[in-house]
Amino acid sequence: MAKKVLILLAEGFEEMEAVISIDILRRAGLDVVTVAIGGDLLVRSARNVTIKADVYLKNYEGIPDAVVLPGGTAGAERLAASEIVIDLIKTCTAQGKTVAAICAAPAIVLPKTGVLDGKRATCYTDCETMFNSQITFVKEDVVVDGNIITSAGPGTAIDFALAVVEVLLGEEIVAKLKEKALIK
Repeated sequence: MAKKVLILLAEGFEEMEAVISIDILRRAGLDVVTVAIGGDLLVRSARNVTIKADVYLKNYEGIPDAVVLPGGTAGAERLAASEIVIDLIKTCTAQGKTVAAICAAPAIVLPKTGVLDGKRATCYTDCETMFNSQITFVKEDVVVDGNIITSAGPGTAIDFALAVVEVLLGEEIVAKLKEKALIK
């Protein structure tokens, strides 16, 4: 049975970060479920690209192997405002599942959950000012610290998604995926 990954979509999400993650994770053979946070399955991105999510978060049952949070300031703010999202992140982390956030999401969403306390993390330029003193900011494209993966932004989305694949499936799958998709 394939490992399940939820990609959380809130209005204002960064489309490159969401779509690249969806694509790469599905190419790797993961069971990717796109999840709408708001009241409509049609979720509009920061640049007015609409994606139809597979399910509403409030209707999703079970604990996935990983949760991916795309950035985009407005999308990340909506994720952070959702108690269901915050509870899901805390539950996944407590159960050793993977939580991956990119761009503004590591700075806007994850500090609210406490899952970054004592960890190293990265985020979009200047968003690190939102990290509390318990979080060590690292200026890198992708940072993996335990079961938490963070990444800097749209230009790092491929490396971010590959890091999620590596954590869930291993280096060999990443190498095959990079070869087939012509990723350098």
